[in-house]
Amino acid sequence: MEDLPVEVIGNILSHLRAARDVVVASATCKKWREAFQFHLQSLTFHDDDWPVYGDDPTSNWPIYGHPTPDKLKIIITQTILQTKGLQCLSVFLSDITFTTDDVRPWLVHSRDTLRELYLDVWILPSVKILEKCNGQKLEVLELAHIYMCSESCNYQKFPLLKTLRLEDVDVKPLDLRTLLTLCPKIENLTLLRPRIGPVGTMEVNTNSLKTIHLAGITAGIFILEADSLEYLDLQMSKFEHFQFVGKGALKVLNLDVARIKYFEIRDNMENLEIVDVNDSTIEMPKLYLMISRSSNLRRLRLWHVKFDNVDEVIDLERISFFFPMLTHLSLYYEEEEKLFSLQVSSHLQNVVVLELGCVIYYHLTDRIAGILRRCPNLKKIVIHGKILQDLEILAQFSASIIQLARKYLQVEFQFKYE
Repeated sequence: MEDLPVEVIGNILSHLRAARDVVVASATCKKWREAFQFHLQSLTFHDDDWPVYGDDPTSNWPIYGHPTPDKLKIIITQTILQTKGLQCLSVFLSDITFTTDDVRPWLVHSRDTLRELYLDVWILPSVKILEKCNGQKLEVLELAHIYMCSESCNYQKFPLLKTLRLEDVDVKPLDLRTLLTLCPKIENLTLLRPRIGPVGTMEVNTNSLKTIHLAGITAGIFILEADSLEYLDLQMSKFEHFQFVGKGALKVLNLDVARIKYFEIRDNMENLEIVDVNDSTIEMPKLYLMISRSSNLRRLRLWHVKFDNVDEVIDLERISFFFPMLTHLSLYYEEEEKLFSLQVSSHLQNVVVLELGCVIYYHLTDRIAGILRRCPNLKKIVIHGKILQDLEILAQFSASIIQLARKYLQVEFQFKYE
């Protein structure tokens, strides 16, 4: 070990998960201490490393007990200030409230070398994170529980920033738009439960964005313009009107517990490969119409979809016609009349994996058999059954599905009940 260059030792220390382990390891000898000071690239402070805080004023971290919150703040600051070339700083300490004076030295000291910053801390009063960071080198910025309002006038450019993640952050829609305009290379944007207040209209406009994850957002109108967007993910959000405008790059559309009264996609959808709709309210005819040009669609999942119109049904005939390249099909509807059989002329030639979910009822096996006849290349079927109190129906279904499975020995049958 004594023959290792200090640069290699610094790389080793950078791969240790916890900052306390880095400090302990660096105390091994003078050479390791030098590597810690001048060649350490990554440093992480996490709640899990201090599960309880001792009240013993004589405790000597990290050997004896656990530090109090005030001592921990001092330890973090002293540890960061001893480094000279830190590129990645992660602080996940949401159980402690920091002051602006606690956090400012971390950012000022490392601002010229930092490429990745992950902050999940409570800061009172608020600190203007984006003003203290040097945006010239930052490539990844993830913030949680941070107050960002009224910073727009002090925003600087982030020419290399590719990933931005904001969780439980106070941010105004205008400030968010301003920030994105200053990130010309941003590719990944995640907004989790942003505290934006009542919003009539929210707009996101960027040409470089490739993936966007939105969760816990409520807005009247949300307009997303992203020419290069490949992955659109909406989770646990509610919109009166959601509009996406793209230029044919979209590959994945995911709606998970999304309530959208009017959903509009202005994109040719020719590169769309995956559509996953789970426990969401959406008008199925409009969804079919929007994705009908996606002839290269490979995976389609319609799971616990809620209909605004009671007359709407799942249309397997359309699925067969619009998506000839489909290989994975997943459908779950609790009402048996929502699941239509295919017409004789319709086949799902390329489907190799089929998932079906519904309430177990008397004639379910006949419906499954009708679908199997039209999937000549099927290799696996997974049946998600919801069991009601009538066990006689379950017994009849079990007997009949076993008989059906014997006719399709080339198909793997799996069952999951709830």
